[in-house]
Amino acid sequence: MVKDWVVKKRRPVRRKNIAPLLKDLETHLGADLAVDGAFLEMAQYGPWNLVLVDRVALAFETEKPDGERCVSLTLRGLLAKPIDKMYVDVDHGAIPFLMNGADCMVAGVHAADPDIEIDDLVWIRDKEHGRPLAIGWAKMTGKEMVESGKGKGITNIHHVGDELWSMEL
Repeated sequence: MVKDWVVKKRRPVRRKNIAPLLKDLETHLGADLAVDGAFLEMAQYGPWNLVLVDRVALAFETEKPDGERCVSLTLRGLLAKPIDKMYVDVDHGAIPFLMNGADCMVAGVHAADPDIEIDDLVWIRDKEHGRPLAIGWAKMTGKEMVESGKGKGITNIHHVGDELWSMEL
């Protein structure tokens, strides 16, 4: 599914202007972007507010399905700053489907952060290498994803190869 999103309202910002977003990233994911001395920008991309660090989209802010504000790293951000929270490990059989933007079915899930709750923003990684593959909304708790044998576990919103991944700024 091709999205007609374009980057809008791109503007340079100071660290103090995005400090709350950075604090939320550290609280939620334990991720420190270490942006001191970097060229920082904000931009709007579809429903997301992107944080660009040295012209690379490393984080985004969006709303949960219930309307609550949520902050996460993009897949490029996860590659740059590996974290070990809010993850779901999948086997190699799920990778081709995720790369095409499909939702993550629990049949391919092998492990998950037990702190994951329904409607949390989670990232999906390859169980062998730990490389990020997709980001999406959890439809089950982490424990349910591992124990359940069927059903949709995560609704995919960003995956390797999509428009955000391929964006050149």
